[in-house]
Amino acid sequence: MSRCVIVGSGAREHALAYGLAKSAEVIVTPGNDGIAAHGLTCVSTPATELDADLFVVGPEAPLVAGLADQLRAQGKTVVGPGAVGAQLEGSKSYMKEFFTAAGIPTAAYGSFREETSAFEFLSTMKPPYVIKTDGLAAGKGVLVTSDLDEARRDVQEKLSGAAFGDAGTTVVIEEGLVGEECSFHVLSDGTNTIALAPSQDFKRVGDGDSGANTGGMGAYAPMNKMTGEQVFDIMRDIVTPTMHELKRRGIDFRGVLYAGVMLTATGPKLLEYNVRFGDPETEVLVPLLGDKLFDLLLRVGEGCLDGATASWSGAGAAVTVVLASEGYPQNPRTGDVIEGLGPDGQLATPNEHVVVFHAGTKSDDQGRFVTNGGRVLAVTGFGDDLATARERAYQGAGLITFRGSVRRGDIALVATQGET
Repeated sequence: MSRCVIVGSGAREHALAYGLAKSAEVIVTPGNDGIAAHGLTCVSTPATELDADLFVVGPEAPLVAGLADQLRAQGKTVVGPGAVGAQLEGSKSYMKEFFTAAGIPTAAYGSFREETSAFEFLSTMKPPYVIKTDGLAAGKGVLVTSDLDEARRDVQEKLSGAAFGDAGTTVVIEEGLVGEECSFHVLSDGTNTIALAPSQDFKRVGDGDSGANTGGMGAYAPMNKMTGEQVFDIMRDIVTPTMHELKRRGIDFRGVLYAGVMLTATGPKLLEYNVRFGDPETEVLVPLLGDKLFDLLLRVGEGCLDGATASWSGAGAAVTVVLASEGYPQNPRTGDVIEGLGPDGQLATPNEHVVVFHAGTKSDDQGRFVTNGGRVLAVTGFGDDLATARERAYQGAGLITFRGSVRRGDIALVATQGET
């Protein structure tokens, strides 16, 4: 059997391991206690010291730091761009300059390192204002507000380093786009691309998109409001120009392009790129691929996606509900005992239509799972349609408790109301 190494320690990596284990022996480094309890091998050995047929780098930080380059220099097959390609996520200002060079439709923007020019630019814009830290901020470096004073304060905090340290000392200010937002994942082998099911995540901590911005409180796929024409437009107007510009710059991008796309009245516009699988989107995309994930990712790493397919039509639907710690995202509690899980980290009352992916958990000295981060668990339900998947996800989430548990009650709610 083929062997695959996954780099990372969260629910995204748990979901990847869950999907890849259908076709390969899986090793996760470093993984977490919940992944290990699920019967998947976790080791502390660095990826560069392991041997496998395929390496999949989950988080953005090691990609920006050049881990994929190191692995490829060892002759290994890798899913994930090198450090140069990873700048599409590692630097918002680089990313926006790339969009302009490629002719990709996107929001009007400016990039700034000092307050005066940033404030002058803000004064020329109409709300809502979008303020982004330039560097990596674990999905929390974006403020969207209609309050000009709040926007100015956010610029000051980021540029001073108070908000995100060195990652925030350059800010990108964008016009606020109006429309439905889509998480659009594309597999790239450097030349060929394949679109996965369009998905949607929920960034705000509270129902109705209220409260603080987070790394994601839930997701669903496929995004049933998207038309085939919109998918075609995204591939033609966003993905294809991206691939041409990467080629022009001599970047062999073998990995995942995760496009945040706003479906505006004048067509799709690109908000940003991530250069890896999204979290919590991975938790709904992987189940829709069945046992195809390893073959697809191996083709990505080997540069031979031509002729491959990732059909998700007719594969049903998936909904993920994130359970977060009290105080998330600002000051999450940790160390609280989690009730409702069995020894394998899954529901104590097993349900074949629900899987629990572990993000911020660990085992205590009594063998119990306890909270160990802001986002604790991602509970995913599957079904023939979104309504069924949503019902199962919330049923599963309702069986799990810990002190101060935070979750949204409206993940995929509007989407399911639109089902006929």
